[in-house]
Amino acid sequence: MRDIQSWLDEYSMSHRNPKNKLIHWICVPIILWTVIALLWSIPFPAVAGPWINVATIVAFLSILYYAMLSLSLALGMTVISGFFLYSCHLLSAHVATPLWLIAIVAFVLAWIGQFIGHEIEGKKPSFFRDVQFLMIGPAWLLHFIYRKAGIPYQWGLLHSGSGK
Repeated sequence: MRDIQSWLDEYSMSHRNPKNKLIHWICVPIILWTVIALLWSIPFPAVAGPWINVATIVAFLSILYYAMLSLSLALGMTVISGFFLYSCHLLSAHVATPLWLIAIVAFVLAWIGQFIGHEIEGKKPSFFRDVQFLMIGPAWLLHFIYRKAGIPYQWGLLHSGSGK
């Protein structure tokens, strides 16, 4: 398995244009939320309780993937995922519009934004080369925050790095 820095470096190669980067700062979190919301909307046995559902199971597995690459990024993604899961819980309980409908509309709009960004960039989205880049996008954004804050992010369960 590749280390986190090689994933981030390769992802960065098709995300150099400042306008495309700005679009990604807006659209990638929206897309992540919509995927969680769509998974939250899949019926699951009520016996498991409201917090055990397809979204929480996939989020847990995703955190394990991030932990293999970077423990600190996995922690950040846990916080973000927890916030998004809680927002799905609140919206599904208190908003009349079905959560899946809100998520589909936001998903389509965010992907339109992404493709506009890549048109500006002049490069195809990274996931056309490897679908794992869909998982790297949120971590790529988070790593900029970590670098700015001086938080090392290159130590994962499978790799250790220089902690840039």
